[in-house]
Parts: sequence; C-alpha cells; structure tokens
Amino acid sequence: MMAARLLGTSSKLAKLNMHFHTARVAFLPIVQFKLSDIGEGIAEVQVKEWYVKEGDTISQFDKVCEVQSDKAAVTISSRYDGVVRKLYHDVDGMARVGQALIDVEIEGSVQEEEQPKKEASKSTPQPSKEAGSAPESTQSDGKVLATPAVRRIAIENKVKLSDVRGSGREGRILKEDVLKFLGQVSADHVSGSTNIRTTHQAPSPGAKSYEPLKEDVSVPIRGYTRAMIKTMTEALKIPHFGYNEEINVDALVKIRGEMKDFAKERHVKLSYMPFFIKAASLALLEFPGLNATTDDKLEHVIHKASHNICLAMDTPGGLVVPNIKNCEQRSIFEIAQEINRLMEAGKRQQIGREDLVGGTFTLSNIGAIGGTYASPVIFPPQVAIGAIGKIERLPRFDRHDNVIAANVIKVSWCADHRVVDGATMARFSNRWKFYLEHPSAMLAQLK
Repeated sequence: MMAARLLGTSSKLAKLNMHFHTARVAFLPIVQFKLSDIGEGIAEVQVKEWYVKEGDTISQFDKVCEVQSDKAAVTISSRYDGVVRKLYHDVDGMARVGQALIDVEIEGSVQEEEQPKKEASKSTPQPSKEAGSAPESTQSDGKVLATPAVRRIAIENKVKLSDVRGSGREGRILKEDVLKFLGQVSADHVSGSTNIRTTHQAPSPGAKSYEPLKEDVSVPIRGYTRAMIKTMTEALKIPHFGYNEEINVDALVKIRGEMKDFAKERHVKLSYMPFFIKAASLALLEFPGLNATTDDKLEHVIHKASHNICLAMDTPGGLVVPNIKNCEQRSIFEIAQEINRLMEAGKRQQIGREDLVGGTFTLSNIGAIGGTYASPVIFPPQVAIGAIGKIERLPRFDRHDNVIAANVIKVSWCADHRVVDGATMARFSNRWKFYLEHPSAMLAQLK
C-alpha cells in the first residue's frame, strides 16, 4: 500500500514537472523578423543568399541574408537572440519591405518573458508590437528600452545604458549599439538591421560556353537593371545635345608610365581613369553649372559643392553607376584607390547604397571595352555626362607640319539643353582637354 502511494505521488510529481517545462516552452515567443525600410524608395528586394537555415541558433548582429535591390546590395542582420523557425523566401525570390523574412523563437528565461505578460494582463489590451522590433523590457517609466540580452551585455561590460544611443524603434538600444559604444564594431557600416558589406567573395566564374539556345528563355528583370530602366526612361525625356572632341594624351601616357611603379609600391593600381576624373573635377571648379542637378519641377538648378563624380561600370548584374565622393578634395592616388574598391565591389555585386547616391557628374570609359565615340545618356537629375573612348596610336601633324605618331582619345559629351548651353559645354571640354594635354598643370593644383 505504501509503495503504491509513493508510486502515485511520484507520477503526480512527474506530470507536474512536465507541465512546468511545457509552460516554460510556451513562454518562448516566436516573432516575425520583417524586412525593414532600406530607404531610397525601395519597395522590394531579391533574396540573393541565405546565411541561416531553419533550426539555426542566431544572435543579434548575426548575418541573416543578402538581398539585392535595384539600387544596392544589402546584408540583413538579426535583431534577436533565438532560433530560426521559418524562412519565408527562396533564393532569388522577391521580398517586399514590411513582409516577414524569418520567424525567430526568442531566447530568454521564463522570468524575462513572463513579466511583461503579467503586467499586460492587469491593463487594457494593447496593440501587438510591430513585428521586426525586439521585445521591450520597460515601457514609459523613464528607463531605457532594451532586451534582457542587451542589458546582460551592458552589465558584463559595465556599460550604463543611459549613456548609449539607441538605433532601434523609439530609441530602443540594440546589441550593436552597445558594441559600437564599446568600440568593438565600426559605426560607419552599421545602421539598424541593415549592414552594407563588401567582404562576401563570389565564386570565380568558370570557362564560358557559347552553345546556341535550344528554346526561348525568359529572364526576369531584377537588380541594377530595374533601376536603369526607371532612370533611362526618365533620362530620355531630357533634350540632349552632344559635343565631341579629340585629345592628344602623349604627355599623360608618359606621366602615367612614370607614376605606375610608384603607385604599385603603395598598392595602388593606376589606370588613366583617375586622371580623367581629377581633370574633370578641376574643370568643374570653373564651370559649377555642370556639377549640378535639377529639382523635380525644373524651377532650380542646384550647383553642388561636392564633386561626387559617377563612374559608369559594367558588372555581372548590369550597368551600375556608383560615385566617388569629394573628388575636389582627393589626390589622383586616392581617386585610384576608390575606383579599385568600387570595381572589386561591382564584380561581386556588392556596391553599397552610399556609393550609389549623391552623384553630381558622370564619366563613362567606353574605351575599356574598345569604343571610340558614343552618345551617352544623362543620368538624371544630373545635367552632363561624358564618354571617353580608347587611346589610339594615330598619325597626326606636329607644329612643324611633320607627320608623327600620337596617342589620341575621343570624348563625347552630352548635356541637358534645357539648362546647359553649347558654349558652356565646349569651354568646359577645352579646360578638361588642357589638363590632360598638360598634366603638370593639373598636378600643380593638387592640394
């Protein structure tokens, strides 16, 4: 009899224990991590790669996926500590801003998650929290907003949360905010739940095959091409006018040859493009009306203080036009370094949004592929663009009427004829030509 009673008591304790653990599991909430607003009017993105799978444990600041919009490649990072329970999109699928990317089962003890539930049960029903935001540990009692996990990190590192600036919704302090405060994470590459990264290496392409197609293939228009469709549709509403010129670059070829080894010692790949860009920037100092943009209603032309010169680039994802910021303040070597960085990022389709916005003037080096003349299309809201042809070795007359071999390039300018007249474009071109034919004059003005 005594044994039966003990056995019954043991069974009840086991059931109670099982019920207790089940109750703990029930308190672990599953939240939808939604795609945040990336900015720049981006409404949807293409999922290029997942860094997690269902069942993976993730922490705040861990990479979740890489997405490609029509303006930039963006790596999305987690706001939560927890376990991935669901992926909402396949690779190459389209995700809209505000829609769920993944479901995450939030980590935390019963006490950590139970307290808000008890408080909520005593008050009137509250609207559900917006998915994509982390659980708050406090509300409007004067305390800072942060998850228990973030508070634990702050306590371990003796950080006063009131001293940390929160980047989350309503000033909520995130894990990356604490890490930035501690100096463990660069603040330049992090903003909320999106990190612009250029470290992902794409696999090297194998040997190309050019077999004929066996049937028609429908190719979706995605990524950079979608942006160019919108931009070029608007661009061709602009009345263009063209202006062509030929330039003897013998002196430029010579000085670039002299500087090549010097640049290599400093790990700089020195092409001709940095000289073209710097010469354009110096010429724009004299003709600020070409380093300009128009407003939406065409009531003003804004002369831009910064020379953010765009470079039209051919990438595996299509034409993309990033820009080099503040060329008026950069040396030729610094411009070369920026070009090399953008070229490498373009090959991986990893050009960040900050490199794609704010351009003021554009150059396109069609000579890199082999062309001589082109009819470039203005990149609105800018007002001018130039296309540079390849360097050719051609016969020309010298000042003594002797036929000599000369290094020659052709340039094709296009401008918005609503706000730029032909004489201004010609004078600008003449100044640009002077700097390339006399590079010592260009170098003399470098700061």
